[in-house]
Formats: sequence, C-alpha cells, structure tokens
Amino acid sequence: MNTLDKEQILARFRSYVSLDTASDDKAKTSPSTVKQLELAKLLYKELTGLGLQDVELTEYGYVLATMPANTDEERPVIGLVAHMDTSSEASGADVKMQVHPAYVGGDLLLSEGIKLSPRDFPELKNYIGQEIITSDGTTLLGADDKAGICAIVSACEYLLAHPELKHGKVRLAFTPDEEVGRGTEHFPLTEFGADFAYTVDGGAIGELNYETFNACNAKITFYGVSVHPGSAKNKMRNAVTMAAKWQMLLPAGERPEYTEMYEGFYHSLRISGGTDKVELEMILRDHDKQKLEVRKALLLQMADYMNSEYGAGSVVCQLEDAYCNMKEYIMPVYEIIERAENAMRAAGVEPQLLPVRGGTDGARLSEMGLPCPNIFTGGHNFHGRFEYLPVPSLLKCVEVLIKLLQK
Repeated sequence: MNTLDKEQILARFRSYVSLDTASDDKAKTSPSTVKQLELAKLLYKELTGLGLQDVELTEYGYVLATMPANTDEERPVIGLVAHMDTSSEASGADVKMQVHPAYVGGDLLLSEGIKLSPRDFPELKNYIGQEIITSDGTTLLGADDKAGICAIVSACEYLLAHPELKHGKVRLAFTPDEEVGRGTEHFPLTEFGADFAYTVDGGAIGELNYETFNACNAKITFYGVSVHPGSAKNKMRNAVTMAAKWQMLLPAGERPEYTEMYEGFYHSLRISGGTDKVELEMILRDHDKQKLEVRKALLLQMADYMNSEYGAGSVVCQLEDAYCNMKEYIMPVYEIIERAENAMRAAGVEPQLLPVRGGTDGARLSEMGLPCPNIFTGGHNFHGRFEYLPVPSLLKCVEVLIKLLQK
C-alpha cells in the first residue's frame, strides 16, 4: 500500500486531543458533559467533508456515518466504533501534545521536573528509536480513545482516496460516555445495521481482545452516630472507622495493584463523608462470572458481619451489574477474530490475544447482539498523566484497519 501521510494523521490527532471531553459519572444527562459535543461537532464536519454518507449527530451525542461499498461483491457490513470521552481521573483540559523525536532510552522529559521513566514504565524500552507522543505530564494525553477515532477516520480517508482498494459497506459510530459505563445507553443498534463491529480502543500494538471482565459496581454506606468527642464514650459510632474496617476485611492480595491477566479484584474507587456517614464506591471485576458472584456474596457477608457488630442498618451494601464478559458472544462467530488476526499479519503486526482488564463499549454491544471485539490503538498508561502513544503504533493501527475493511 502507499505510504500513509504521517503528518496529516498527527495533525488530526492533535485537533482531537486539544478538546477537553471528560465525561462525568455523576451527571444525569446524555451525554454527561456538554464539552463532548464539541468533538462530536468537529467529527460531524470532518466526516461530511471527507465525503462519507449518512453523517448524523444524534440527540444523545453519537456521531454516525457510512462509507459505502465500492464493489458489487457481497460482503459483510463492518462497524468501527470508538469513544469520544476521556477519563476524569486526570485532567484533559489544555492538553499540550508533544511529539518526541526518536527515543534513545532512559528518561523522557515531558516538562520541567516531570519525566516519563522506564523505571516506572518498563514497556517504554520497547520503543527505542521511535517517535513518541505525550502530553507535558500535567494532563492526560487522550489517546484513550482519540487515537482510535483518529485511526478510524484516517483509514476511511485513505480508502476513499484509493478506490482501487475494494471494500464493503462500513458503518462508523463515535460514542460518548464510555468511560462512565454509559457508552451504549442510547446506541442506535438497529439503525447502525452492521453484521459485526470492532471497537478500536485497545492498548499496545498487536493487542486483540475478545475477553473482558464481568463487572459489578458497589456502593457501601456506613451510618454512624456523631457525638462531640469530649463526651463520646460508649455513644459515638464512627462511620470513618467502620469504612476503614471494611477495607481491612477485603482480601489483601485481590486489589488492582496486585493482580494481572485473568485475576479479578476488589477496587475501592472513591470515598466521602465523616463521622456520621461515609459513602464508599467500589468496583468488582472478574473474567469468570461465577467468581464474580462469589465476590458479590463476600461483600454482602461483610455487611451482615458489621451490622451484627454495630447494629442493624449500620452498613448498607448496594450492588449493580455493569457489563459481562463478551467472550460468550464472540466465540460463536470466532471468524471475526480470525479476520482481525489476518489483517494484522497483512500489516506486519503479530496479533497478541489478550484479555481486557476492563471493559469496552464492545462488551455491552456484544451482549446487545452486535459481536464487537477490540483492536489496539498503540497507547499506554491510559487515564493518567504519563499516557503515551508511539507514532509507529498509531500508523500500524490505521494500516490494520485498511486491511481489515478490504477482507
């Protein structure tokens, strides 16, 4: 294939990350933040300008488009999906994107006093000799998932410019609120009309995912009794102490910082309150559905135990399932994984079939009836200030999508 226009792809990516699109899990609107619509409007204009058809910005902030087939051969309708929002775990405002020249090893200076170091992130050593994209270390970069959007749009632009490369009908969807678990809440599945799809929302080059966690969200409320500390003996019931005890009761080695691959975890996400009342938000994750049920049962047992100690109603544990492992929906149509593997190999990338230690829009879409595995973008360290994206990995993602759509 002809050489991709690297500078044009990087300029496109820069235009996306310049917009703050963080979602908000506390908001009740769809999309959860108005600022996501700025990127949606930009994409609407860009896709229309490229000559894509059926370009639409829905009332819920989804951007849809069609690249028509350029062959009379009967081919499946393939969907490509990426999300517009970024995590709120690190600021996405005023991102100062930097393209570092060929990495020579050692620490990579992001800005004064801020370094990206292989001592902290050993995978960085895999990219010696390559250009690497970062922020200045005060914000996230936004490769999750603006790299995916960039790769999808760039692949479509390339195919439109090279009509000799034959492909079937392609449907695009750029979704809001994936980071807060609501990316498919208003997804127009019937209108989308794809036979199967791929989210372009993965990590390192070569990653191909069709297994995700089964996910449950938990909210634990501790009800204390606040009394002036000077006269609190035998009267105060400190909700902060109760929350601390809860944390100590959790299996010590089953937290995200101690687990990998197929190991599930309990994660205390955020906490607020004081002596009288504390609210703790947790997430439970496991690739095995039955093991997740065991984790849920443990929390309920812990609540019963603490209520027996502090009094009925002192601890309330609410559980809500979020998404399931998409493996059971992908295995019956495993040929779509083989299609992606073949596309990667055709682009000179060796596929790495790895479980996702998280979720994607694809997990829920697969459950809804649209099989939707996940393809790499090339990024690392998502959701944090030390996020980075090797330029060759992004370009290979574009190339893989071009090969995928021709199959």
